[in-house]
Amino acid sequence: MNNSAKTMDKVIALCKNRGFVFSGSEIYGGLSNTWDYGPLGVEFKNNVKKAWWKKFVQESPTNVGLDAAILMNPQVWIASGHVGGFSDPLMDCKDCKTRHRADKLIEDVGGDANGMSFEDMSAYIKENNVVCPNCGSNNFTDIRKFNLMFKTFQGVTEDAKAELYLRPETAQGIFVNFANIQRSTRRKLPFGVCQVGKSFRNEITPGNFTFRTREFEQMEMEFFCKPDTDLEWFYYWKDYCKNFLTGLGMKEENMRLRDHEAEELSFYSKATTDIEYLFPFGWGELWGIADRTDYDLGRHNEVSGKTQEYFDPETNEHYVPYVVEPSLGADRVALAFLVEAYDEEVVDAEKNDIRVVMRLHPALAPYKAAILPLSKKLGGKAEEIYHDLQKKFMLDYDDAGSIGKRYRRQDEIGTPLCITVDFQTVGDEEKGIPADNCVTVRDRDTMQQERVAIADLEAYIAAKIAY
Repeated sequence: MNNSAKTMDKVIALCKNRGFVFSGSEIYGGLSNTWDYGPLGVEFKNNVKKAWWKKFVQESPTNVGLDAAILMNPQVWIASGHVGGFSDPLMDCKDCKTRHRADKLIEDVGGDANGMSFEDMSAYIKENNVVCPNCGSNNFTDIRKFNLMFKTFQGVTEDAKAELYLRPETAQGIFVNFANIQRSTRRKLPFGVCQVGKSFRNEITPGNFTFRTREFEQMEMEFFCKPDTDLEWFYYWKDYCKNFLTGLGMKEENMRLRDHEAEELSFYSKATTDIEYLFPFGWGELWGIADRTDYDLGRHNEVSGKTQEYFDPETNEHYVPYVVEPSLGADRVALAFLVEAYDEEVVDAEKNDIRVVMRLHPALAPYKAAILPLSKKLGGKAEEIYHDLQKKFMLDYDDAGSIGKRYRRQDEIGTPLCITVDFQTVGDEEKGIPADNCVTVRDRDTMQQERVAIADLEAYIAAKIAY
């Protein structure tokens, strides 16, 4: 099924009906653009994060992990530039009182706001008669800056002295710990520090399900290297990131790598590439790979007064390392994998038999296998197999309804293997039929079945879900 034939409505309906994603605070009318990952969703999203950690930390000879605090000293955000410059260009419609991002209004009519000043954006909107998408008026206020960081307070009184921010990115937690990590691990350059964690941005225009939310999770790496080797590592990690996605089943035809033009680059960046995915609502950014030079460590070196320099024992030099940053949204890439996996397959055209199947990579599937007794009379043996295998794998157990309906339910949640316990498994002493101690294993994608010995199931499943 091509992505052009898929709709967000179908993906969202499946997510809600099968327990992947629910609306946040739903019984109280919800809270705009907040989402809760249900029983299947939390397993699936954890598997996405585990796959990333496996490839970027566990299997890497250079990288280590970190879990930094969400609340940080406010000076961190002053030094990084977030307090002064982390803002959206907003304008209000004077007629219907709705608020809009000026750059988004320009992009929605086919323009390109990259590199534009506030004055340029205002002029473009007036000259091209860009109207309010809510009421059709072009009666806007001037553009104003709107800081994207959430404020909170530390202590018992809400005064400015105790003002803190919820972090808008996980990267700064890595930067401020650079010296600690390098000292405690005795790492030599190059090395990377990886982190998975929540970030918060007061987005004015969130939307498209879990693609853009105010509370989201990032999987970021800061790769520290010697100056003048940064571009070499930039290209290396760009390819590595792409291969990570294709290795988990994302088709190249649904991805594109967009290199930023010179006018798009941040003032401190030498190169940036976005990996974008073709969602049903259009192309959206998944992964940003940026060469951030020595900007971040340099700023903390300057503002904190604590040296962020690295002593190179091979050259006897002191220098501030350069950084390559691949930053991936866990929620966004999880949504992309869901869209990629969604399929409607015609099983029998004459009977209008269409099965919905989530063709998730087995490593990402919430359940690795489902144990299905053909009859409830076989529950004892089926439960024995279930309890033995669940020590190794996340499994489902289903004995309700016909075997065909149970197969379809597992197809719809992406379970790669269905293991059916039948009468041949246990045999029939009265009829003199010996037990073969085998089960029927059905493959989700091909629907082909084969007999597998119970003693071989653990190795069989492990081989099928390997990544």
